Amino acid sequence: MELTKPPGSLGRLEGVANRCAGIFGTLSFTLERPRIVLFAGDHGVYAEGVSAYPQSVTAQMVLNFLRGGAAINCLAQVGGIDLQIVDVGVATPLPPLENLVKRRIAAGTHNLCTGPAMTNEEAVSAVQVGIELAELAIGDGCDLLGFGEMGIGNTTSASALTAALTGLPPVAVVGRGAGADDDCLARKISAVQRGLALHSDNLASPMEVLAHIGGLEIAAMTGFCLGCASRRRPVLMDGFIATCAAALAVRMHPAAGDYLFAAHGSAEPGHGHLLALLGQRPLLDLEMRLGEGTGVALSMKLVQGAVAAFTNMATFSSAGVSGPTTSAVFT
Repeated sequence: MELTKPPGSLGRLEGVANRCAGIFGTLSFTLERPRIVLFAGDHGVYAEGVSAYPQSVTAQMVLNFLRGGAAINCLAQVGGIDLQIVDVGVATPLPPLENLVKRRIAAGTHNLCTGPAMTNEEAVSAVQVGIELAELAIGDGCDLLGFGEMGIGNTTSASALTAALTGLPPVAVVGRGAGADDDCLARKISAVQRGLALHSDNLASPMEVLAHIGGLEIAAMTGFCLGCASRRRPVLMDGFIATCAAALAVRMHPAAGDYLFAAHGSAEPGHGHLLALLGQRPLLDLEMRLGEGTGVALSMKLVQGAVAAFTNMATFSSAGVSGPTTSAVFT
């Protein structure tokens, strides 16, 4: 395909477009139906004083998402992106709401510093929720998918998971999350250290890791990655916590990595280590650390633009433009 541009002149956009073409297995495809699925759940490790915010904020933010008042709502609206909110484990009971997808497995996880965060059955059920939501999105005609999360305390769980997956010490992967001060950061590091020590004999397989030190929303995002891969759809992962779920999905099924795109580079220190583990470069680097799928909403337009250039640009012959003396191929 001799497109009207010098070879490689669109830089990394060309790699994005080529990957998407490989995923769909055709040069005739579009990405006109984007959807972000946002999974919410609470964490028992909150009891260790690891968050600057009260646990009730998880439920309050879910209501804020449903009212359209959060950052992700603003970005999704600007981008023409469908947004779906899923309660997979919010501790505070939520009222019946028309736009809330209720798949609540439990009222949050248990404290990973005192025992397993979930039972094996809960972890498996949460993964299945994610697979189900991916299949529902694709059944609705969505062709570009992304995922994010909401859960007070989940950076602590994600840090423990990151340390387990990478072998790095907690101090190298624990960050400030939603604004932790020095004392709170020290408690987070201590909680991750104690949790890893407690569960050290039960971290051999990805499902064991999820059940013992993970989160319900993290498990659901893991399943979402697997569901997108099984149905051959590109999927954008958000920041640190979402990428942790993606790393678990790839550990379960390495081929899932072929369908993943890193939306952005988070300011959380563990994120870079996870991206290196996955062999991914973020599409954007804006020093964001909010979560909610905000990085995905921004990057979706970039991916759509890359594919539009790939599928809609004229060729030298069709445009009547003189090409180079050697063949210029969109590579």
